[in-house]
Amino acid sequence: MNAPLHAVADETPAWHAIPADDALCAVKSVRRGLDADEVALRQARYGPNALPPPAKRSAWLRFLLQFHNALIYVLIGAGLITLGLRHWVDAGVIFGVVIINAIVGFIQEGRAEQALDAIRNMLSPTATVLREGRRRALPAAEIVPGDIVLLGAGDKVPADLRLLEVHTLRVEEAALTGESVPVDKSVAPVEKAAVIGDRRSMAYSGTLVAYGQGVGVAVGTGATTEIGRISALLERVEQITTPLLRKFEQFGRWLTLATLALMALTFALGTLWRGYAAADTFMAAVGIAVAIIPEGLPPILTITLALGVRRMALRSAIVRRLPAVETLGSVTVICSDKTGTLTRNEMTVVHALSAERSVEVEGSGYAPHGALIENGARIDAHGDAALSELARAALLCNDAVLLEFDGEWRLEGDPTEGALVSFARKCGLDAEAEHAARPRLDEIPFESQYRFMATLHQAGEATRIYAKGAPERVLEMCVSERAGSGERSLDRARWHARMDAIAGEGLRVLALAARDGEPGQRALEFERAQDGYCLLGMLGIIDPPREEAIDAVARCREAGIRVKMITGDHGGTARAVGERLGIGAGAGVLTG
Repeated sequence: MNAPLHAVADETPAWHAIPADDALCAVKSVRRGLDADEVALRQARYGPNALPPPAKRSAWLRFLLQFHNALIYVLIGAGLITLGLRHWVDAGVIFGVVIINAIVGFIQEGRAEQALDAIRNMLSPTATVLREGRRRALPAAEIVPGDIVLLGAGDKVPADLRLLEVHTLRVEEAALTGESVPVDKSVAPVEKAAVIGDRRSMAYSGTLVAYGQGVGVAVGTGATTEIGRISALLERVEQITTPLLRKFEQFGRWLTLATLALMALTFALGTLWRGYAAADTFMAAVGIAVAIIPEGLPPILTITLALGVRRMALRSAIVRRLPAVETLGSVTVICSDKTGTLTRNEMTVVHALSAERSVEVEGSGYAPHGALIENGARIDAHGDAALSELARAALLCNDAVLLEFDGEWRLEGDPTEGALVSFARKCGLDAEAEHAARPRLDEIPFESQYRFMATLHQAGEATRIYAKGAPERVLEMCVSERAGSGERSLDRARWHARMDAIAGEGLRVLALAARDGEPGQRALEFERAQDGYCLLGMLGIIDPPREEAIDAVARCREAGIRVKMITGDHGGTARAVGERLGIGAGAGVLTG
């Protein structure tokens, strides 16, 4: 039986910093899951595991609020005065502008609210949980704190989880941190002050399981998840007064004072000095006031701003408040997220090293299109046995699959492994043919503590073992290096220098190696799979910039606007991407 509902702690601990069993106790749960009665109690207390819908004003209220700004007040005032003077056409034009402004603002605000609703779609629609020791698939909205959630490759994490068990679990957290590379997860607690990207003992709602399996206990649902807090921040719309509105209001105040002063002076001079009748003098003063009011200025400003909103909409930019368009003309700095905004959020091999070659790899994203360039000349990987074997290792020691749909390439699996598959295909390898010719017999999956992956393949009558992983680890496992069609003694110092050089460019570096298996071998033993390899080469990988982002940054610089990139990546990677985008080449990186 589970503990009673009132025993669940109200104070939220730093889940990532406490042991897994302590977290389980804190939410009053057990590894076999909650029972039905406890689930019902917790659902009544915590509600559904869904982001609360943002507080919305009625359509009529949103429409009426479009008339609540200084420009519209002046327009309405000018329209009433022109009506009083029976200038019907002028009054019709002014009130027409007021109505058009309200309609444009109403439509734009509706689009903005639809954009805010989109974040709610990031929650997983279904989940697999343990309840009373039985696996159950249920809607993610039914998960409560204390539920035991099972994770597998391809799953979207349905709630904030403190991990209890992991098996080569890697989670893509770009939605929260901007980090393109999936994060290796573990059960061990981390420092209390660790930022979200370093909380390896947690899996957060809305993130994606890229590889492996895991089990976690739900410690945050709905609005109490990290993504729920982000949604709440997006709902807070700060009302600001734009520079144009401030100047317009100041102009209105001075004009009003000047008009009143002139009316008083006209009335005083007309009655006291010239002896005109008070009624006639007052009408003359009112006529002067009407003549002074620039009734054409508010319509011109409103129409100009509305045209700006329209132009922004044609470029897929939603402007929620009409006066906000004016502030774009005052922009001097733009701070932008990196992953998926300035970059493609698709890892790509851009540099390949073999013992005798240093090759630049063209193309971006997962599409297997791009040339291999060495010293400015195009090369053919088929003519280089070492480069072909490097590409084969990248393809076979790999669990990712690239699929083409309507001309677009989509990834199933880990983004880094997807980059390796794309590289192998750029080298001319046929994925299906290679897997058929060298079927996998066994594997040692990647573990963060061991830092390598190995696969055993049938190669005709013989067997072949391929390995990939962190370059320092793979170098330790190697005794030779591939050169041409043969092997030679491994020059460790040279490889370390080459590795440091491409890592210094902000690239993620992977090393690949191979060796022959034993005759008749059908399984890999961990202890016997860690040495005796021949180093095939290294690959440098990065999340490449979008072509349109490079152009946009250049246009901003031409307009005198500085662009700053905000990311959860490491400083070296951020600097490399920034230089490719044209953002402050050689500039420093601010961390904190």
